Amino acid sequence: MARACVAPRGIVPVILEMSQQSLKAAVIGLGVGERHVACYESDPRCVVVAICDTNETKLLEIAGKYPACRTASAAEIFEARDIDVVSIASYDTDHCDHVLAAIAAGKHVFVEKPLCLHDDEFERIDAALQQHPDVQLSSNLLLRRAPQFLQVKERVTAGVLGRLYYIEGDYNYGRIQKITEGWRADVPFYSVTHGGAIHLIDLILWLSGGRVIEVVAAGNQIATAGTRFRHPDMVTALLRFEDGMTAKVAANFGSVSPHHHALAVHGTLGSFVQTYQGGVFYHSRDPEHIHEGMHLDYSQDAKGDLLRAFVCRILDCTPAGVSTNDVMDAMAVSLAVERSLRTRKWESVRYAHVSQPFDKGGTAACQA
Repeated sequence: MARACVAPRGIVPVILEMSQQSLKAAVIGLGVGERHVACYESDPRCVVVAICDTNETKLLEIAGKYPACRTASAAEIFEARDIDVVSIASYDTDHCDHVLAAIAAGKHVFVEKPLCLHDDEFERIDAALQQHPDVQLSSNLLLRRAPQFLQVKERVTAGVLGRLYYIEGDYNYGRIQKITEGWRADVPFYSVTHGGAIHLIDLILWLSGGRVIEVVAAGNQIATAGTRFRHPDMVTALLRFEDGMTAKVAANFGSVSPHHHALAVHGTLGSFVQTYQGGVFYHSRDPEHIHEGMHLDYSQDAKGDLLRAFVCRILDCTPAGVSTNDVMDAMAVSLAVERSLRTRKWESVRYAHVSQPFDKGGTAACQA
């Protein structure tokens, strides 16, 4: 049975049928954003009506692949009445302005991480979401959809690892040239925590179900010294949770290693350790005990899964893969890490005021 959803402001509400092409999308930024176009177009209920990029060559290339799309400026996309959802894949420095414009226009938003860069931007987005409770927001925090980590989550939820007391997460970038030679070296500010470690922050919040109350961080710029990059390329943060659990998160953008995410989850009854070579569950402190290996492809890209879940959130009022709350919580922790880098002190996490829980029958945007 179809569900009736409250449409974005300025758009006439409709009854959304599974066979009906109901969602009109636009994509801003056609680097990784090209994959957003393909994902929307793969759903028969969606159509991409507009695309935007500052690179004219790239814009025309993608327009040639999707002739039904019109090319438009970002401003034209936000003003258009025939667009329901906007994917924002522009440079990090533009995310806040684009997100705010989309929210103000009543359009749902799927934004590449990070949501924003600074505390004042976060506060403005929080205020905008409170003013537009029908708008849904999601982001590409995709580690929670990796098969490897889904199994860890299942075991944590089932109590197999006991009570969690410590988690480590390392974002080992392994692609140093992308920060020394690419756009990240040219923008006024780039955060390796916002741009990388936020994936591990979200993963830890999701696995533990906990709430971080304060953080302390330190960093350096040794690996990229003498290059165009002007910001810390290595940041380590300690997280303190309200239930007593602690965690460590690192953004290691200078790592001499393939790109991978290291994870260690420690509970009172067991541990899980993930490295580039694979994962292992430990159920005993006895070194002679036979431990359980896990070698699923944790590195697979789940971005498409998250975008499809977001489409279903809008059309069917089902839970999003990454909810508005998830996006705001991970960003709040990441911003606290950046503050601690500057102050060299423990910093409290300043959470958003907006709340859109989806586990109690949906948010303001959905009606049964």
